Amino acid sequence: MGTEVKQQASVTLAQVAQAAGVGESTVSRVLRNQGSFSPKARQRVLEAVERLGYVPNRIAGTLASAGSRLVAFVVPSLTNIVFPDVLRGASGVLEKSQYQAVFSVTDYDPQREEALVAAMLAWRPAAVMLAGFEHTEGTLRMLRASGCRVVELLDLDGTAVDLAVGFSNRRAGGASADFLLKRGYRRIGYVGHALDRDTRAGKRFDGFREALDLAGVPLADREIHAGESSVESGRAGLERLLRRNAGLDAVYFSNDDMALGGYFHCLARAIPVPSGVALFGHNGLDIGQATPQPLATIRTPRVATGKLAAELVVGGAPPQVADLGFELLAGATA
Repeated sequence: MGTEVKQQASVTLAQVAQAAGVGESTVSRVLRNQGSFSPKARQRVLEAVERLGYVPNRIAGTLASAGSRLVAFVVPSLTNIVFPDVLRGASGVLEKSQYQAVFSVTDYDPQREEALVAAMLAWRPAAVMLAGFEHTEGTLRMLRASGCRVVELLDLDGTAVDLAVGFSNRRAGGASADFLLKRGYRRIGYVGHALDRDTRAGKRFDGFREALDLAGVPLADREIHAGESSVESGRAGLERLLRRNAGLDAVYFSNDDMALGGYFHCLARAIPVPSGVALFGHNGLDIGQATPQPLATIRTPRVATGKLAAELVVGGAPPQVADLGFELLAGATA
């Protein structure tokens, strides 16, 4: 025979007030650290909170106040260090201004993004932060009608709903191609991932090809992995590419994860880098700069993007586009 377990009712603000011997409004002011209260009252409230295990209902506070303190992040992935870096940049600014960040992950699925944006907007956040400009029409309608701030991150190649912070992926791709061309490479291939889903990687690829075409050097070959980027998919992708086209002298990767996989393939097969094949990535990850031969890549302003995005929201900035640029790292692999 099973034992019925009853869920304990949560402690209320009124119970904290009764235990502390003060009014509910005093408890509320102490917990929000706003308004007037005596040091003695504060001490009694905090002791009651700890004794009773009270957790403030932030959502109720949001609905009852003039403005929300929630900032919703809807990001494609948390396995890729890019987006945790953005969150890290934003979190310090938001916490300092007593905003609370919440996040959800789309797995690069536009329909899932639409559903998650709808769920987040139901909480009436102060702002929604998303990656890039490519959203469904349903997502765009909701964002424009939401009344909250909208920040599109890590891309400038498009039209912003409200605020945009990041850099041009097309220009980053073009700069990568120009670097390889100036180094004398002419048989250039590409290893990437799901360009129809990761639209920012797709824009980099487009910018890369355009720069090659402008120089009269067409892309020699490409290998596209259908799933998400990873070190393993980069390793396998370069292996397949070189098996088809051993004459390539340089390969551009959709990001550093993929490029590191390519680098490991070269180490395993004793392919000299860059004399046997040059490798170029994107993002400027720390691990790519810690390898025996630092990776040639583009360093992107991920932490700075999150920080500025949060500052614009907290400061009530007018709609604008903030271009933080990027840095080309010559490394030793190209």
